[in-house]
Amino acid sequence: MREMMRHALFLSPVHQVLVEKSIKGYKEIEFEVMRDHNDTAISICCMENIDPVGVHTGDSIVVAPCQTLTNKEFQMLRDSALKIIRELKIEGGCNVQFALDPLSFKYYLIEVNPRVSRSSALASKASGYPIARVSAKIAVGLTLDEIRIANTPASFEPTLDYVVTKVARFPFDKFADASNKLGTQMKATGEVMSIGRTMEESLLKAVRSL
Repeated sequence: MREMMRHALFLSPVHQVLVEKSIKGYKEIEFEVMRDHNDTAISICCMENIDPVGVHTGDSIVVAPCQTLTNKEFQMLRDSALKIIRELKIEGGCNVQFALDPLSFKYYLIEVNPRVSRSSALASKASGYPIARVSAKIAVGLTLDEIRIANTPASFEPTLDYVVTKVARFPFDKFADASNKLGTQMKATGEVMSIGRTMEESLLKAVRSL
């Protein structure tokens, strides 16, 4: 630690070092949420990264809905995601990422993406909720109660009675000299998504689709 601090101070142009608590190894949980100008906010999808914090979301295996959270943990993070989108006054879709300590109820906010992202596309396909279309209609002034998805108002939260799994596709067969060690930089060049009645079925379908 001391050697790393000396090296960091030597390289720093302002001769300062910022030391932060490491959250490597924590569970990485994502919530896709939506809000309109009437302050109606809903949670569309909860996604859990099988790989812990420290592996880029694009490289990690992701499952929806979350499989290992207790009801208390789920409600705690869901409430936090909705509070965040309301406090930031974001209208439309938003992706909120948390790092959850698996040994306690402590959690940290990693990232807030007030846009349609890679995770939004996965959440939209997994839940059947057209996030991009609803966000566009909110942008022109409609509310979630006014927007219809089939015969249901967009203010209703989707419920998944199946398991969706996303597995990344890596190009290591073409780049044999590249390191296959996963980290914070994304290395995947594609991904597959599968749906199954159980976690096992969904995961096996995804692996066979690669």
